[in-house]
Amino acid sequence: MATLNYKHLRYFWTVARCGSIAKAAEQLHLTPQSISGQLSEFADTLGVELFRKVGRRLEVTETGNRVLRHADEIFSAGDALLELVRDQTAAQVTTFRIGVSDSVSKAVACRLVAPALSLAAPTRLICREGRLAALLADMAVHKLDLIIADRIMPSHLSVRGYNHLLGESELGVFAAPQLRERLHGDFPACLNHAPLLLPGEDFAIRARLMQWLHEQVPYLQVIGEFDDSAMLKAFGQAGAGVFFAPAAIAAAICAQYGVQLIGTIPALREQVYAITTERRISHPATQAIRLAALETLSA
Repeated sequence: MATLNYKHLRYFWTVARCGSIAKAAEQLHLTPQSISGQLSEFADTLGVELFRKVGRRLEVTETGNRVLRHADEIFSAGDALLELVRDQTAAQVTTFRIGVSDSVSKAVACRLVAPALSLAAPTRLICREGRLAALLADMAVHKLDLIIADRIMPSHLSVRGYNHLLGESELGVFAAPQLRERLHGDFPACLNHAPLLLPGEDFAIRARLMQWLHEQVPYLQVIGEFDDSAMLKAFGQAGAGVFFAPAAIAAAICAQYGVQLIGTIPALREQVYAITTERRISHPATQAIRLAALETLSA
């Protein structure tokens, strides 16, 4: 059986990341002909096609993408090893890896996570953002220690994890000053005919918010839906429409985005969970996050 040639793997990985042999050659300080020959030898050794030509560019094949994912992990581990060797103090630093779901307010996440950087023991924080399903997949292979999400872990996923309610906040309704002046009547009547920016279907609050709107706002005008909470607020800041966010951090949202709180919806409470691999919260960073939640959100 052929053994893996890591030099060839590095060449393949670099070409795939650069998008062309010419750019990879510049980065590796080699000739394009040399890299092309090494790639051909690597593909022959594996017995698979790694690239296909599409016009003048190279496109990674489906098999090549699977090889690329493994290469990412291999070279990421290699870089971590080199960093560990270079920095003798790294052995004393605890790495804590957090995933934040797209549907969680970035202002809330920042307030909860910030205390983890001020622990007595040196802690290196690694924060990732994405869809909850993707973050849970990373946690399943021990790439994440904790996930901050707006819902519990779906029961149909075969991922070992535990849900911890950090707190909840009633939903606030915000608008830029120039838009607020154009809205007529008191809240929630002022939402009739108002341009609304809604959270996407990935948000746990979405279904309950839509039900509330249909009950309270006869003349509904939805002009946008967003899967990312920060982008939603950015459009709200520009005056594109009224948007919804946790009322617990209303002061911070108004200060950061220059908007006004025009009302709250006590019947709708947005929850925030910590999903961890431990049944009981014992890690100092997780404990710090939980304490921050008690101050930021009403438990």
